[in-house]
Amino acid sequence: MLTLLIALTAATVAAPILLRVLGRWAFALIALVPLGGFIWMVSLFVNGAFTDGGEIVAAYTWMPSTHLNLEFRLDALAGLFSLIILGVGALVLFYCWGYFDENPVRLAKFACELTLFATTMYGLVISDNFLLMYVFWELTSILSFLLVSYYGERASSRRAALQALMVTTFGGLAMLVGIILLGHQTDIWKLSEISQFTDLEGTTGISAAIVLIMLGALTKSAQAPWHFWLPGAMAAPTPVSAYLHSAAMVKAGIYLVARLAPDMAAVTTWHLVVITTGCFTMLLGGWMALKQRDLKLILAYGTVSQLGFITAVIGIGSREATMAGLAITFAHSMFKAALFMVVGAIDHTSGTRDIRHLSGLGKKEPLVAAIAIVSAASMAGIPPLFGFVAKEAALAAVLHEELLHGMPGSITLVALVVGSILTMAYTLYFLWGAFATKTGPRYADMDTDEDGFTDEVREMHPIGPTLWLSPLVLAVLTVGFGLMPTVLSHAFNEYLDVRFPATEAEELALWHGVTVPLILTVVIVAAGTIMFWQRDLVRKAQLERPALGDANVVWDNLLNALRNISLKLTASTQRGSLTINLAVIFATLMIVPLAYLILGASNSIQMIVWDNVWQGIVVVLMVAMAVFATLQRNRLSAVVMVGLTGYSMAMLFALHGAPDLALTQALVETIVMVLFMLVLRKMPTEIEPRNEDNRLRAWLSIGTGLSVVVVAMTAMSARVAEPISKNMPELAYEIGHGRNTVNVLLVDLRAADTFGETLVLVIAATGVASLIFGTGKFGRESRRPTLSTTKPRWLASGVASEIEQNRSIMVDVATRLLFPSMMLLSAFFFFSGHNAPGGGFAGGLVAALAFTLRYLAGGRYEIEEALPVDPAKILGTGILISSVAVVAPMLFGYPPLMSNYISLELPLIGEFDVPSALIFDAGVYLIVIGLIMHVLTSMGAYLDREDDARKERARDRAREMQEKNRLRRRQQREARLTRAKERIAARKEGND
Repeated sequence: MLTLLIALTAATVAAPILLRVLGRWAFALIALVPLGGFIWMVSLFVNGAFTDGGEIVAAYTWMPSTHLNLEFRLDALAGLFSLIILGVGALVLFYCWGYFDENPVRLAKFACELTLFATTMYGLVISDNFLLMYVFWELTSILSFLLVSYYGERASSRRAALQALMVTTFGGLAMLVGIILLGHQTDIWKLSEISQFTDLEGTTGISAAIVLIMLGALTKSAQAPWHFWLPGAMAAPTPVSAYLHSAAMVKAGIYLVARLAPDMAAVTTWHLVVITTGCFTMLLGGWMALKQRDLKLILAYGTVSQLGFITAVIGIGSREATMAGLAITFAHSMFKAALFMVVGAIDHTSGTRDIRHLSGLGKKEPLVAAIAIVSAASMAGIPPLFGFVAKEAALAAVLHEELLHGMPGSITLVALVVGSILTMAYTLYFLWGAFATKTGPRYADMDTDEDGFTDEVREMHPIGPTLWLSPLVLAVLTVGFGLMPTVLSHAFNEYLDVRFPATEAEELALWHGVTVPLILTVVIVAAGTIMFWQRDLVRKAQLERPALGDANVVWDNLLNALRNISLKLTASTQRGSLTINLAVIFATLMIVPLAYLILGASNSIQMIVWDNVWQGIVVVLMVAMAVFATLQRNRLSAVVMVGLTGYSMAMLFALHGAPDLALTQALVETIVMVLFMLVLRKMPTEIEPRNEDNRLRAWLSIGTGLSVVVVAMTAMSARVAEPISKNMPELAYEIGHGRNTVNVLLVDLRAADTFGETLVLVIAATGVASLIFGTGKFGRESRRPTLSTTKPRWLASGVASEIEQNRSIMVDVATRLLFPSMMLLSAFFFFSGHNAPGGGFAGGLVAALAFTLRYLAGGRYEIEEALPVDPAKILGTGILISSVAVVAPMLFGYPPLMSNYISLELPLIGEFDVPSALIFDAGVYLIVIGLIMHVLTSMGAYLDREDDARKERARDRAREMQEKNRLRRRQQREARLTRAKERIAARKEGND
C-alpha cells in the first residue's frame, strides 16, 4: 500500500525530468506507474485480500496529542476507489501523449502536477485518520487550482482556477471544523472508528458536525448551489477535465459520502442534507446541459447532474443503495472520462467544440463516433451497457428502500426519473451536436458544403491512436461490465458483506425480467427522446436569464460586495496618517487592559521598587533620557537620548542577573541606532515646531505609560503558584543539554516560536527592501570575494578619489583592526551560547555590526567587497538550515524540532557536548546577518547610489549651465564686436 504511494511520489518527481529529456511520449512511461498500481489492486480483489473484512493497515505515531498520527487503511471501499483513480489516471496520462502537440516548459510542470494529483487522491482514499485525510483533501484543491490555470495567460483560466480553489477550500475549512467537532464530541478521529460508535444519533452537536462535513464533500463534488465551479473549470486542458472533473477529484466527495452514509444515515439531518441536495443538483445540471453550445460544457453540466444522482443514491446508506451508488460511480467514471477525451480529440484536431461549427464529423471519424455513442448510451442508461445496469439498480434500490418509506421515497424516485429523462435528452443532444450531419434549411446558418461538412470538420486533422485508444479502452469496459456485471458486483460485495453483515448479498445483473425499474427505463428513454426531438420547444422554456438566478453572477456579486466592504473598512481605519494609526494602537493599549482591571476582579498590587540602589539610579537615568528626548529639536540628539534608554534597559537586565538578555539588548540597541542614522540622512536635521496643540499627545503618552505599569504590577502580583521558571535551568540542562537557559529556550524548548519569529524577520526585511526599491529589483549578483593588490589600503574597496578624500584614516585603521576581532567574537558567541551568554542571535548581531562598521567606514563599495553575496541568498540559506532542523527529527520518528546531542573529546579542551540545536542556531545566525545586510543594502547602499546619481545629475546640470553661460557670453562678445565693427564702418562712410 505505502510502496505504491512512494512509487507514485517518485513518478511525480521524475515526471518533469522525463518530459524535458524524452519529450511528450514520456507521458506513456509515467502512465506505467499508476497502471502497475491498478494491476496490483485488481490482483488483491482477485485473490480475495478483502474477503471477510481483510485490509492492509499501516500506522505511524506522529503528534498523537493533536490526533495527527499517520494511519493508513486499504480496505475494499478504498480499493474500489483506487481502481478508478489509478486506472483512469493511467489512461489519461497516456492520452496526454497525443493531446499535446508541443513540449513547452510548463508541460513538464503539468505532468508533475497531474501525477501528483493521482498520488494525492490515492493518499486520500487510503487515509484512515480524519485529519490526515483532510490534508490530502486540501492538496487536491490546490493541485486542481494549478492544473485548471495551465493556460495562465488567459483571464478565463485564472478566474476559473481561483473560483474552484475558493469554493472547494471554503468547503474544506467547514469540513475541518466539522471533523474537530465530531472528534471532540465522540472522540472519533479515525474513519474506521465510526461504525464502532453506538450512540451517534444521540450525540450532542452531531447535526452541526454532519452539516459541516457534508459542506466539504458537497462543494468538492460540485453539488448545488456550489456547482458552478465545475463548468468554469472546463477552461483547463481536456485531460484535466477527463480526470479531475469526471473520474477523480469530484469523486472525493462521493467517497466520503459512501464512507459515512451507513453510519450517519441514522441521523435525520443526514438524509435531509445529502438526498435533497443530490436530487436538486441532478435536475439543475440536466436542465442546464440542454442550454449549452460547447461540447465540454454539455458534458460538464451533465457531470454535475450525474454527481447529484450518485450523491442522492449512495447517501441513502442501505446495502442496496450503496451497491447501486458504487455501480453508478464506476459507470460514470468510465463513460464520462471517455466522452471528455473524445471531445478533447475533436477540439484538438478541428479547433472547435462549438456544435454550431460541427457537421459531418460522424462520417469523417466513424471510430471516434462509435466510441462516443457507446459511452453516451451508457450515460443514458441504454442496455446492454453498464450504465443501464447501474441506473436500473439505483431505481430498484430507491423503489424498495425502507429508509425512505412514504413520501420521501416517492419524491426521491420522481426526482431520479425526471433527472434521468433530462440525461437521455442531453445525451442525444450531445451526440447530435458533435457527430450529426446538419443539412437542410433548418441549418442554413451553419455554412456547410454539399456533403454536409463545415470548414472545421473538412479541414480537421485525422484523430490518431494516441487520442482514441484511451477512450476505446473505457468504452470496451463499459460494454464488458454491462454484459458481465457480476465481475464488479463481486468486488462491491467484498465491502458490503463487511459493512452490512446482516443483509443478504445481491448481485448486479443485466436482466431481472419485466420489472418496475425496467418499465421506468422505457419511460425514461421514450420521454428523453421526445424531449430531444422537441428541443426547439424546450429551448423556448429556457429563459435567457435563469429564473432562480445565475450562480456565477451571485458569486461575482458576492466577491464584489466583499471587496467593497474591505475597501470601505480599510478607508475608514487606515487614513494614511502614521500619527493616527499609532494613536489608535496606543489608545487601545491604554483603554482595554485598564477597563478589564477596573471591571474584573484583581489581586492587590504589590511592587518592589528595587533590589539595590544601582537599579534606582539606572531608572532615574532612563526617565531623564526619555523626558529630554521629547524636548529635543535636533533629530540626532533625540535618537541618542532614546538609545540611552535602551542601553539603560540592558544595564537593568545585567543588574537583575540576566547577562544574556543584557548582551542581546545592547546589540539590538546598537543596530537600531545605526538604522536610525541611515534614516535620518533623508530627513531634515531639525524638527519643525508645530502650531497644533500637543496636549492630546501628552495625555495619550501618560495614559499609555500608566496603563502598562499598572497592568505589569497587577500581573506580577497575581501569581499564586510557584513560577515554572525556577525549574527551567534544570530542564534546559536535562532536555537541551545546555546551561544557558535563555538560549536553550530559544533554540530548543520554544524553538517553534523562534522559527516563526525568524520568518517574521525575513518578511520584514523583504518588506523594507520592497518599500525602498519600489518596483525595482533589490537582488544583487553574488560572487567570490577578491582582494585587489594594485595598491595598499586599509579596507578592501577600491573607491573613487573623491570618496577617499572624505575618509578618515583613523576610522579605516580602527575598522581594519576591529573587524577580525568582532568576527571572532561573533563565532565565540555562536558556539558558546548554549552554555554561556551568546547564541546564534547574539552572534549574528555581532557579525552584522562588524559589517555595519565596514559600511560606515567605506560606504557601499566596502560593504559589497566585504560580503559580495546577495542578502536574499543569506536569508534563504538561513531559512533552509532552520527548516532542516525542524523537519529532520520527523524522518527518525520524532516530533519536529526534537533535539539530541553527541559527546566529543578534543585535546587540550576535554569532553564537551554538541547539541543538534546548533544547526537551528546556525540558521538563526545567518538570518540575522542577512536581515541587517538587506537593510544596509536598501537603506544604505541603494540610497547612496541614489545620492550619487542625484549629485551626478546636479554636476551635469551645472556643466550644462556653465556651457550655456560660456556660449551666451561668447555670443554676447561676438554681438558687441559686430556692433563695434558696424559703428566703425558707419563713421568711415560719414567721413567719406
